[in-house]
Amino acid sequence: MSGRVEGRSILLTGGGSGMGRVIAIACAKEGADLTVVDMNLEAAQATRDAIVAAGGNAIAVQGNVTKRAEVAAAVAAAVENFGKLDVLFNIAGIIKPSHFLDTTEENFLNTIEVNTLGTLICQQESAKQMIKQGHGGKLVLVSSIAGRQGYPDFSAYCASKFGVNALNQSAAHALSEHNITSNAFAPGVVDTPLWKKLDLDLVEIGSAEKPGDAFGAFAGANLVGRTGVAEDVIGTALFLASSDSDYMTGQIIMIDGGMVLV
Repeated sequence: MSGRVEGRSILLTGGGSGMGRVIAIACAKEGADLTVVDMNLEAAQATRDAIVAAGGNAIAVQGNVTKRAEVAAAVAAAVENFGKLDVLFNIAGIIKPSHFLDTTEENFLNTIEVNTLGTLICQQESAKQMIKQGHGGKLVLVSSIAGRQGYPDFSAYCASKFGVNALNQSAAHALSEHNITSNAFAPGVVDTPLWKKLDLDLVEIGSAEKPGDAFGAFAGANLVGRTGVAEDVIGTALFLASSDSDYMTGQIIMIDGGMVLV
C-alpha cells in the first residue's frame, strides 16, 4: 500500500524543529521526498538524518524565507535532487510578545517580514516552479488562532497571521488557472520549543508570574480539554499535501481544540 503523498516532492520551511520537523518526518513516512529548509542548517540536517535513517528521502538546505535568492535556491535544490516540486509547506515563523501600547516598529516590522513577506516569497518562488512544470501543485501555509482574532500581547503576530490569511486567498485566486491550490492550517496553543520561549517572554513583559503560567492558561482554554502537541497537525498536513484536498483552495483549517470557533 502506497503512502498518501507517495512520490511527491515537498519543500518545507522551518523544518528543523517543532511542527516543521514533525510534519517533515510524517510526510517522508508516507512516501514523499523532502527538502528541509531552516535558518539553522544543523537542525535541518538533523531532521534530514532522522528521515534517511527511517528509510526516507530528504535533503537539508539552509535558508531564510525573507531572502528571495535563498528561497529560490531551496526550490532549485528540490528540483535538482527530486526532479520537481509538488508541495510547499511554509512553516517558518517568529513571535515576540509585547503589550499593545509597547509594540515597537522594530518588533512589528520584523514579525511581518518573516511571517507575512516570507510567506509571499515562498508562495511566489514555489508557484513559479510549479507553473513551469505545468502539472499544478499545492501551497500549504501556517496561520494561527492569532489570525482569527486579536490578542493584546501579540498585536504584531496577529497582524502577520491575518496577512497570511489574505495571501492564502490571494494565491488561491491568482493561481487557480495553473491548477495550484493554496490552503492553510491554523494551530492553537501547541507544546513546541516556540511556545516554551514564548512562555518565558510573557513572564519578562509581566503578563505571567512564572514560566508555564501563560501556556497553561492558554492551553486550557479549549473544548477538547488538553494541551495541543505538534503531532496533532499531522493528519491535516497530510490531507492538504495529498490528492484528498484537490477540490479545496483558499481555506483555513483550525487545529486548536476548539479555542476559536469560526
